[in-house]
Amino acid sequence: MGFMSPWHWAIVVVVLVLLFGAKKLPDMARGLGQSLRIFKSEVKEMQKDDQPSASAAPAEPQRELPSADGEQPGTSSNADAKKSA
Repeated sequence: MGFMSPWHWAIVVVVLVLLFGAKKLPDMARGLGQSLRIFKSEVKEMQKDDQPSASAAPAEPQRELPSADGEQPGTSSNADAKKSA
């Protein structure tokens, strides 16, 4: 069976009506629905931005960053030279 039975849902609805009143619940539901629509459209937009498009310029090749000891990328250090000798 599901997490909440119909009796649980009925209790939740009664508590909401008692807390907020029957007149405010439709407005709250409308606001919640509008917020969810905006959220879903923003998520879709973010997913669309993450996907590379066919018309986009090719990405630049990644550059190697210098290592912590200040060594330039692509050069071998003295330790590497000693290992190979």
